[in-house]
Amino acid sequence: MDYIPAKTIISQYAKENSWFGINYNMNIYKGCCHGCIYCDSRSECYGIENFDKVRVKENSTQIIRKELKGKRRTGVVGTGAMSDPYNPFEKDLMLTRNALEQINAFNFGIAIATKSNLITRDIDILKKIKEHSPVLIKITITTYNDELCKKIEPNVCVSSERFKAIKKLSDNGIFTGILLMPILPFINDNEENIINIVRKASECGAKFILAYGMGLTLRQNQRDYFYDKLSEVFQNDDLAKKYNTVFGNRYECSSPNTKRLWTIFKNECERLGILYKMQDIVSAYKNGYYDKQISWF
Repeated sequence: MDYIPAKTIISQYAKENSWFGINYNMNIYKGCCHGCIYCDSRSECYGIENFDKVRVKENSTQIIRKELKGKRRTGVVGTGAMSDPYNPFEKDLMLTRNALEQINAFNFGIAIATKSNLITRDIDILKKIKEHSPVLIKITITTYNDELCKKIEPNVCVSSERFKAIKKLSDNGIFTGILLMPILPFINDNEENIINIVRKASECGAKFILAYGMGLTLRQNQRDYFYDKLSEVFQNDDLAKKYNTVFGNRYECSSPNTKRLWTIFKNECERLGILYKMQDIVSAYKNGYYDKQISWF
């Protein structure tokens, strides 16, 4: 495990960020070892070298404590955008858990994105945070099929284990839902997949599912890696060629079935009482909590 120096970890305050109403961002780890074939964080624009190698920011707990203590406004701290906070190393290092303890101590809220069921370890702290501030858990699920999951997300727990985590979190009163993204054209963009995810989410007590369109985005570096993995994982060169033919160098790669899939998704969510609009999700998980001005310590 490599440690890298860090001067700061918590970002500056942003009022009502459009992405889940997050006010601050936090990344303790750099890089990710889940091996997801589609990961946007591989894109050249982020400048993360050796992305598959997880590195840790030195003295993260002390830095986070100092920065939270110095903030003039509380708010929701988001984590998981660039690197999963529950990678395999977190089980022993417990740096994300330490950060949650600081977030609780200084009365901040938390929004976590992850693919790992390790998050259930920290239910005790999440429940403490929930007593004073908003808590939002977003678990990515792209397919209900565990065999397909192993192909496109090889180094993290399969979808069925993530559904179990959603149920455990929900049963403990934690506002939890699903990030249904990306949808990979010609792979998981089918009616069966969408319906099964929504219905299973309902069975597990998920409060929301956010599907940011029915497709994926591809940028430089990420695109090349994705195409190479398509040929390797599915042992079919024609699939990568089909992507090239249909999408070329396009940034947004929407499923040809987008309109039909979105209608199915929307109707199932409404039938089962699952939130799917960003504004509704933010309003629901922040309901009853208010931004507070805090004094200097």
